[in-house]
Amino acid sequence: MTGSKDEDAGSDDTTGDDEHPPGERTRLDDWTDDGETELRAGVDEAGKGPVLGSMFAACVVADPADLPDDVDDSKDLASERREELAAVIRDQAHAVAVSEITVERIDDPETDMNTLTVAAHAEALGPVARDGLATYLDAGDTNAVRFERRVADRVDADLDLRAEHGADASYPIVGAASIIAKVERDAHVADLASEYGDLGSGYPGDSTTRDFLEDYIEEHGELPACARESWQTSRDVRNAAGQAALDDF
Repeated sequence: MTGSKDEDAGSDDTTGDDEHPPGERTRLDDWTDDGETELRAGVDEAGKGPVLGSMFAACVVADPADLPDDVDDSKDLASERREELAAVIRDQAHAVAVSEITVERIDDPETDMNTLTVAAHAEALGPVARDGLATYLDAGDTNAVRFERRVADRVDADLDLRAEHGADASYPIVGAASIIAKVERDAHVADLASEYGDLGSGYPGDSTTRDFLEDYIEEHGELPACARESWQTSRDVRNAAGQAALDDF
């Protein structure tokens, strides 16, 4: 695989079996939300883009009417409110499941972030899936239909499945999953901070995160175990440290 995975994370991952252009409905042309079945499942991920730590996905199975009124895309909520909502969602939901994609899996040269995002959704959905369950996914591929098919192929149940871009803002059940996933990711970053000290949000654009990586390499001569070595940010920081060492020599 060429290039860094953070550069490729939003790319249009071709799979060879896709004969349909992006946006064309192929699995669920007759899909409707008729409201007759109360339980819905929603799945979303958090932590696809950071240079530090794991990615998480969450599946929430619930009657959307039981969810708090202000459930929304987790990115639009203050952290304190996300934590409050996560507790309520866990209490009110029929089921909640979380999957973790570790740094080791992310750095595996035999995979890519689009495939891992599919895996994260399927691994969160699998334990709670049942035939006929109406399930909404926040599409993690530029082609929502392909993402839908790839997740379906990894889940044993015959789901009434639909993937859409922006589903976390459109459907409260996916917003609930987004909140759970984000709270799990935040707790993971807090655990890393307890081990390593202040490392920021873990995102490449966070100056605290970059300072942490630079200082760690300067002190230890290598990246921390929590860093995604395949990320361009990690490569840049490591290369800069190597050049600085040569300059000092």
